[in-house]
Amino acid sequence: MADRGIVAVFGSMNMDLSVACERMPRAGETVGGSGFITNAGGKGANQAVAAARMGARTCMIGAVGRDAFGDALVAGLRDAGVGVEFVARRDDVETGTATIIRCEGDNRIVLSPGANHALAGEDVACALKRLVADELDGDARELAPAAGSVFIVQGECDPMATAAALSCAHRLGFYTVFNPAPACGLPAEAWPAVDLICPNETECQVLTGILPKDDESCAAALNALLAKGAGAAVITLGGAGSVTLSDDGEPLRMPALSSTVVDTTAAGDTFIGALAAARLEGLPLFECMAAGARASAVTVSRLGAQQSIPTRAEVEHWFC
Repeated sequence: MADRGIVAVFGSMNMDLSVACERMPRAGETVGGSGFITNAGGKGANQAVAAARMGARTCMIGAVGRDAFGDALVAGLRDAGVGVEFVARRDDVETGTATIIRCEGDNRIVLSPGANHALAGEDVACALKRLVADELDGDARELAPAAGSVFIVQGECDPMATAAALSCAHRLGFYTVFNPAPACGLPAEAWPAVDLICPNETECQVLTGILPKDDESCAAALNALLAKGAGAAVITLGGAGSVTLSDDGEPLRMPALSSTVVDTTAAGDTFIGALAAARLEGLPLFECMAAGARASAVTVSRLGAQQSIPTRAEVEHWFC
């Protein structure tokens, strides 16, 4: 490895097409909208940007089409300080898009994955091995372990590629973070490769059958996630903050920090990216959750996805 760890993200890159309306349209109905914006997004790219803006050395592994949206997404990552050498440009498929309707401080999203499903597990494994080897030629058996580095995946890429990537990263020594969003599971053999699973409450309910609404249900849900084989679990709860288990098995809550909610897009991604950056610094899990809470509080006070994600200096100024 290089002289310090890295946050490597395998995930989606989307162009977000976002519009606001006073209420959600009913079937067959057209309603007036305003505030249309296009914004670089995708859960993977958002998390990479968040980690980079928190000061972590960060690399994106993903794919876009050879089109104008793809050009813009790669340029945006590069401008945010994210390494893009492992972002593939594909001629056979378009760049992913997300159509977002903003209404009353919440949002609804329709995804078209496009190139986000173009990479296979071996493509990601090749990128990870090159990262570990500092892109020098060498036999994989000679690679130094990626101790101290973090690898993040979500649910917006090919499921089998995601599972294979987790297993490879875990073998190489990365601390692996699985954000099952949209809600998705893993093959049974892949769960032991997950060091941390971080769903929101809806995703948690899909995975465990338990909606985490109070301490008792939060504890049950967290234990159900651990029973799948993950090393640790954090559930994000929107305005109620996030929760994990203490050393004695009791729910340990990190409250959401106060801010005016303008747009919740990318709030969860900011939380995970900031958590990963804090992990890179060697902080314990609960302090990593606190870093995520601070960063996401700034994000929800702004409009958009990547454009709303703060830098470390902005977070420190906000909470000084």
